[in-house]
Amino acid sequence: MRKSGVLIVAFVILANLAGWMVFNRPQPALPYDQHINGVSFSPYREGQNPLDGRHPTFDEIDSDLALLANRVGNVRTYNATEGAIGSVPFLARRYGLRVTAGAWIDGRMERNEREIAAVIAQAREFRNVSRILIGNEAVLRADVTVEELVTYIRRVRTQVRVPVSTAEPWHVWLAHPELGREVDFIAIHVLPYWEGIPADKAVEYAFQRYQQVKDAFPTKPVVITEFGWPSEGRMRRDAAPSTANQGVVLRGFLNEANRRGLDYYVMEAFDQPWKRNIEGSVGGYWGIWDAARNPKFPLEGPVMSVPHWHLLALIASAVAFLPMVWFLYRWSDLKPTGRMFFAGLIQICASVLVWTGYVGASQYFSFGTGLMWAVLVPLLVMLLVMLLAEGLEVAEVIWSRRFRRRFLPFVGTPEGRLPKVSLHLPICNEPPQMVMQTLDSLAALDYPDFEVIVIDNNTKDPNVWRPVEAYCERLGPRFRFFHEDVMKGFKAGALNFALARTAPDAEVIGVIDSDYVVSPDWLRSLVPYFDNPSVGFVQAPQDHRDWHGNAFKEMINWEYAGFFNIGMVQRNERDAIIQHGTMTLIRRAALAQVDGWAEWCICEDAELGLRLLVEGYQSVYVNKRFGHGLTPDSFLGYKKQRFRWAYGAVQILKRHWREMLPGPGRR
Repeated sequence: MRKSGVLIVAFVILANLAGWMVFNRPQPALPYDQHINGVSFSPYREGQNPLDGRHPTFDEIDSDLALLANRVGNVRTYNATEGAIGSVPFLARRYGLRVTAGAWIDGRMERNEREIAAVIAQAREFRNVSRILIGNEAVLRADVTVEELVTYIRRVRTQVRVPVSTAEPWHVWLAHPELGREVDFIAIHVLPYWEGIPADKAVEYAFQRYQQVKDAFPTKPVVITEFGWPSEGRMRRDAAPSTANQGVVLRGFLNEANRRGLDYYVMEAFDQPWKRNIEGSVGGYWGIWDAARNPKFPLEGPVMSVPHWHLLALIASAVAFLPMVWFLYRWSDLKPTGRMFFAGLIQICASVLVWTGYVGASQYFSFGTGLMWAVLVPLLVMLLVMLLAEGLEVAEVIWSRRFRRRFLPFVGTPEGRLPKVSLHLPICNEPPQMVMQTLDSLAALDYPDFEVIVIDNNTKDPNVWRPVEAYCERLGPRFRFFHEDVMKGFKAGALNFALARTAPDAEVIGVIDSDYVVSPDWLRSLVPYFDNPSVGFVQAPQDHRDWHGNAFKEMINWEYAGFFNIGMVQRNERDAIIQHGTMTLIRRAALAQVDGWAEWCICEDAELGLRLLVEGYQSVYVNKRFGHGLTPDSFLGYKKQRFRWAYGAVQILKRHWREMLPGPGRR
């Protein structure tokens, strides 16, 4: 077994490395070894935000331009007056960089005047200012009208000797040809991501739009003043942000633009975390360099979404190593396939955690995103724990070498060993015909000594419960009917009411729901297990009969079947099955010992089973269907059922959490 465990660990680790390699295989992309013509330049760093007046310093801008020197030929600015941004032409001159100077135009008229005056001054003072852009998507945002923007452009054109234009998405130019007549060149934004274009079509799409604009303005130079692709964020239709996609798209664009000899600016030089506030999470990830000024992808060689995946894969293997070794040591009775399955599941969970940590470390956190991650990461851990728990159930049930507690139905038990059984059937506003069908199946039981107590509670309409009362009278003295207009304590209250009226000589209590049709051999097959005085309750699976041909009910049925064929079988191996509220048989003395059903809990069945186990009684689970009920008719019914189960489970945890802690004598 030790040798097989070593082989399993080695195989899982190698499979993990292979998985990381497959998901991070290099993306084909042409290398680009020349200068980038131009980049959009916003020098804001993490923690800085022009919206609240936190601007980069003179020295920070200088270091950014020094980084861009010898890599790009032009930088494009978006405003001329915020913080030290106005120093860009002066600093860029040191490094031989040309500047397309921008003036930010919006609905604030006084600020617009300051921006225009500043950008005119830059063009007059610095010869490396090669163009001016008056406004950035101002018409798209409807901050100004075309006529207002044209007025600004005309004023600037009369005062400078460099070409003047405004920057708008390609479709705005096509919609407003009058704007094109007022500028010296057409400055277009082509951002395929925002239009939902897939990455492998982005470059082709950009040049189609470029040609469309060029055809519309044949006498004007056309400059692509924004083209880019984000490295993180949400998908937008078919457009998927990723580092690999960003590298492939930009390298493809740079090569084609260079081949055509085009004038362009890549959107953008550096990631701008502050833009998440106006563009969503994707807004912070358009840079060629990240906010710490590290390149996000190479211009030559392979492009991968996670360049350091080798290290992450090794960390994931290290995280999974000790849990795998512990599992393989503790669960040596599983077949090799089951041990391989669960060891692989441990490794998958470890890789998910490491991947999540990597993604989190790659984010630019604001208070909101930090809070979101603080909530979601613990929920992810809980989800992975649940996945491991469910996976262990599957492994133990499918690949166990042997079952230590496998119980089968009794066959041919002498009647002298069959104690009297009292069957309790609580109903509330149930359709009479459905209840009568259940009563008929109980009347047909092949068992010598039993009684049936029907307790109708809180049903206001006599036309609903009186037919059931009359039917019980026709079935004979074994069937007793009680009705209470008002009864507290939920289903548990009705069951305690029936328990108080149970025949004195009944030794076993059975509970059945009002919609269940049972097999005649139900009691004869299971009751003999009570010959063992340590057995507190005996159960068989719940099953359903009305799901065929209905996709919704079929899904519900198979979910139930999974629990009873896997979860309950695995719990039975540890004598820890859940006591459920129908198709269950309980030793009457044990029920009396724990003071009956808990009326404070809406999942009184599971709560009772817990108390019986705490008292030292054993449970028996026979995995054979002896009864079939009805599935919920609608999603609302299903939702109410699940809410009840979840709410009741929380009630049980609040009351009994101490009994569930590990320690000497705990069960």
